[in-house]
Amino acid sequence: MRNAGKWSVVGIMVDAVDYEAATDFIFCAAREKRGIAVSALAVHGVMTGVLDAEQRFRLNHFDLLVPDGQPVRWVLNRLHDAKLSDRVYGPNLTLKVCARAAEQGESIYLYGGTSEILSALSHSLQERFSGIEIAGAEPSRFRRLRPEEKSELTNRILKSKASILLCGLGCPRQESFAFEFRDALSMPILAVGAAFPFLAGLIPQAPVWMQDRGLEWLFRLISEPRRLWRRYLYLNPAYLFLVALQATGLWEFPTKGTLPLREQLFG
Repeated sequence: MRNAGKWSVVGIMVDAVDYEAATDFIFCAAREKRGIAVSALAVHGVMTGVLDAEQRFRLNHFDLLVPDGQPVRWVLNRLHDAKLSDRVYGPNLTLKVCARAAEQGESIYLYGGTSEILSALSHSLQERFSGIEIAGAEPSRFRRLRPEEKSELTNRILKSKASILLCGLGCPRQESFAFEFRDALSMPILAVGAAFPFLAGLIPQAPVWMQDRGLEWLFRLISEPRRLWRRYLYLNPAYLFLVALQATGLWEFPTKGTLPLREQLFG
């Protein structure tokens, strides 16, 4: 088990952890009924914090940010000597959390995506993990929530008696959600993004050899060019440039961010 603490990746404080350490942290909080915010960050997630001071504040106040993307892990290893042998890939972390939840009798709540995705995901998880308890599943509204809707959603999740909430709203909405609901729900909130459609079997995952070489972005770009071309063709080169600045010491990236002036209430 490895947990080497938080380190700056162009100003975003990412935890140098492995799967075991991340899963242990999540279940410790679940047993204690302690609200924590967890996200699996690839390059896109890191860059949302670089480009938005309020989002940087949110991310750097998360309890756990795991290196979802290989390029994020590589920076932790190269610049901070983290010695991580693998990334902590959001879909795989989701599977490990679900496996342990089934073993330990902890229930999960699924929030985000469409009704079709949630139905397929619930079926997939129940097939994979005998006895897993899904306390609730609720699709995204794909808009900002009104204050009364936030209160109603909080009450529904708490009434379900779920131990862990898996949030698949997509980046950066899911990170805003986890940041804003953490204290109200008093349970671990995992922002896992594409894990929902991936594990539901509705979107193909990149071959392992592409994942290991940091080429998952290319597979996803080819699969969904209209939706993702701006994300990858702009943000990936920008990330590499900023990492080079950090590596050479030419720029010191701020980590503080700006306190959000109002809740985003995405749902």
